[in-house]
Amino acid sequence: MPAYVISEVEARNRAAMEAYRSLAATTIAQYGGRYLARGGATEVVEGGPPPKTIIIVEFPTMARAREWYASAEYAEALKLRHTALERRLMFVEGVTLES
Repeated sequence: MPAYVISEVEARNRAAMEAYRSLAATTIAQYGGRYLARGGATEVVEGGPPPKTIIIVEFPTMARAREWYASAEYAEALKLRHTALERRLMFVEGVTLES
C-alpha cells in the first residue's frame, strides 16, 4: 500500500533551498517516489494557522519511504536542510483502494 511523505516547509535561505530541492528530488526518484504536490497554491478551508509551503511525495510502501529517508543518498540533502529550510515532516500510510 502506498505511503505519503508530507512536508510543511518555510525557506530560510533560497540558494540553499534550491540545492536541497535538487538533491532531494534525485533521491526521491531513486527510491520510487513521485511528487503529488510541490509548493502549489494552498487554501485553508477549516482550522488554522495558515499552512506554509506543502510538499506531498508518494512512495510505493511505507518501508520504501523510510528506506529513502535513512539512505546515504538523502543524507547528502539533509546536510543542507537546517540551513535551507524549517520543516515539519510526516509519514502517512495510504489505503489500498478496492476495485
